[in-house]
Amino acid sequence: MEKESKVFFTDFRVTQDGGIEAKLKKLCKKAGIEQIDFHGKFTAIKLHFGEDGNLSFLRPDYARAVAELVKELGGKPFLTDCNTLYPGYRKNALDHLDCAQKHGFSPVTTGCQIIIGDGLKGTDEVDVPIVNGEYCKVAHIGRAVMDADIFISLSHFKGHEATGFGGAIKNIGMGCGSRAGKMDQHNTGKPKVNQEACKGCRLCSKECGSDAITYENKKAFINQELCKGCGRCIGACNFDAIYNPNWNANEDLDCKMAEYTQAVCYGRPCFHINIIRDVSLWCDCRAFNDAPLIPNLGMAASFDPVALDQSCSDLCCQAARFENSQIADNIKKGLKPTKDLWKDSTPESVWDMSLIHSEKIGLGSRKYKLEKF
Repeated sequence: MEKESKVFFTDFRVTQDGGIEAKLKKLCKKAGIEQIDFHGKFTAIKLHFGEDGNLSFLRPDYARAVAELVKELGGKPFLTDCNTLYPGYRKNALDHLDCAQKHGFSPVTTGCQIIIGDGLKGTDEVDVPIVNGEYCKVAHIGRAVMDADIFISLSHFKGHEATGFGGAIKNIGMGCGSRAGKMDQHNTGKPKVNQEACKGCRLCSKECGSDAITYENKKAFINQELCKGCGRCIGACNFDAIYNPNWNANEDLDCKMAEYTQAVCYGRPCFHINIIRDVSLWCDCRAFNDAPLIPNLGMAASFDPVALDQSCSDLCCQAARFENSQIADNIKKGLKPTKDLWKDSTPESVWDMSLIHSEKIGLGSRKYKLEKF
């Protein structure tokens, strides 16, 4: 029988004796972070700085709390993320750092340096063998991420328009991939255009980072040879004209993310934190954020990223739903409500595939014991 992993959870209630930062540090200690030998060791804290225009990313205060704790334990922390595959404000290290600073992340506000993991243009990478990999044998990971002695993921747990939800596994697997690594994870599915539904608005071409979209007779056409399969055009289309003909694409993406997470975490001390707040359908990679689906729940931590994501997902599915949300819109369109938050928000996603495959390759366990305080 597979052993349960411990996940520690606390809500956002605080007293005059301390705030959220103090409570986050206490959570990490309860979860056993002090068992790691940090003395003199470089410690990567992987988080998402938020796309320009997005307001749901984690505030710098959370990063500061974790960085301060690492330094108290003798470590040398730095914040990191890798560049994006798609157009935006984080596609190279200079713009990425500008975006981070605009959102309040700096050595002054967080108490540690910021290093973009895959370098100036997203090409500074390390090829890491994937233990038990089925979809990928080698992962292309940002060099700074792999140079660290200790790895900590600090994730905004939320919904996601392609994978159902985004937590530790997505923050690590997709987030630590270099540009080539992100292409490797996305390249199973390449979208096509329903010519009858296309309105020729050209919003999709503005999202395309590979110049794969052209227009013939005022209709979009996607060059399959140039397309990287990132799927940004699907989200950009307001008329549902762009679709993925490979229905297994999201499932394959989830499995590849799990394997990339295995590559990042295998063979070194790791610790994982999920912050469950502002849980909307959309990723923080978007230049906007929608209204939340559920109330802000709390913070969770574990040595096991699979158990952590599973427990946070369960907590979200058990939570009350907000009426003014994507779920309410979907129900009005005829979707029958269920107890599965992610199916109600993104009906086409196979959201638990990342957890199933993660457990299969030995990344962690879906069985957990939740300890609250």
